[in-house]
Amino acid sequence: MADKRLVITIGRQYGSGGAETGRRLAEELGIGFYDKNILRVNSDESGIKESYFHLADEKAGSRLLYKIISSLTPEKGAPSFGSDLVSADNLFRFQSEVIRKLAAAESCVIIGRCADYVLEGTEGLVRIHIYADYEAREQRIREKNLYSEKEIKKNIKRIDRERRDYYKYYTGRDWESLENYDLAINTTAIGVEGAVQVVRNYLSLLGYDLER
Repeated sequence: MADKRLVITIGRQYGSGGAETGRRLAEELGIGFYDKNILRVNSDESGIKESYFHLADEKAGSRLLYKIISSLTPEKGAPSFGSDLVSADNLFRFQSEVIRKLAAAESCVIIGRCADYVLEGTEGLVRIHIYADYEAREQRIREKNLYSEKEIKKNIKRIDRERRDYYKYYTGRDWESLENYDLAINTTAIGVEGAVQVVRNYLSLLGYDLER
């Protein structure tokens, strides 16, 4: 892996196991994994940099992330640090800048956040979409005990809608269109383990040496 850059982006339906698939892939491949640990920002008056510093420091192995974020000053970074600091559009510009710098610095897996669109044209980019049958997604969320039984369906629909609308707003594209991805995997029958193996097989076909 050291001699060939690999950046995997994963778009996923809620409850499909996409984030877990990405985490397992990153562990097996020995590359970075980035999800909410870097890209969720509290839109309050505390300021964007402090929020990012806090999140970046929560997980071990985030020194690269911290270094990248700390370099995004008003003079160097595209995002605004003015009155629109915590506006939705500015936060998207900020996280996009972080995503591009991470992808340029190391091989990694990035979950959601329109990363497939943000990194379009990047060398070594592999764009994956993870989905599953609705019943399988319900069961996965049920096992996590995140919601009461009557709230499960409502939250699956809500989060899928939010992701679909977010993607459409910032990219102008359909989140679930296969044209946006190199590989789409249904985890209903094969689960996370199977999805990881499918991706590894695909990477092998692309010429990546996955032996560690």
